[in-house]
Amino acid sequence: MTARSVTHDKFTIERTYPAAPARVFAAFASAEAKDKWGDTGDLEPADGDAGAAEFDFRVGGRERFGHKWSGTTYRYDALYYDIVPDQRIVYTYEMYANDARISVSITTIEFAKSSDGTALTYTEQGAYLDDIDQPGLRKEGTTEMLVNLTGYLQAQAER
Repeated sequence: MTARSVTHDKFTIERTYPAAPARVFAAFASAEAKDKWGDTGDLEPADGDAGAAEFDFRVGGRERFGHKWSGTTYRYDALYYDIVPDQRIVYTYEMYANDARISVSITTIEFAKSSDGTALTYTEQGAYLDDIDQPGLRKEGTTEMLVNLTGYLQAQAER
């Protein structure tokens, strides 16, 4: 029998973007925008149902997608609970590796006007299951994704 475990963790990432809160919020509210700055890099599309994408950005809506990396199929399945335009997004999400649930998280993204544009606060509380996923890896990936958002916002400003 496989040993079962759960690791609880919380992390917060704060970043400032040289764009108004409405522009930064819009980058999270659009599937097209998220496809440009999201942390998918050069991942292979997943086969079958795990690769089916959905993006329904509204309270009660879902965001789902899958990809394959190093022979493992990963799936992301989120549910939006609270959306306050230009101010806040609250959602939960599950991550799967080859159909095994590896984590369940609740995330809050806050957008506040600052003298430099937008102060973004990203807070995630997670339950990482059976030592398959690690909190440090999740924070590292999220940090990389938020760095990618900087480049996306800069490119949009140059248009």
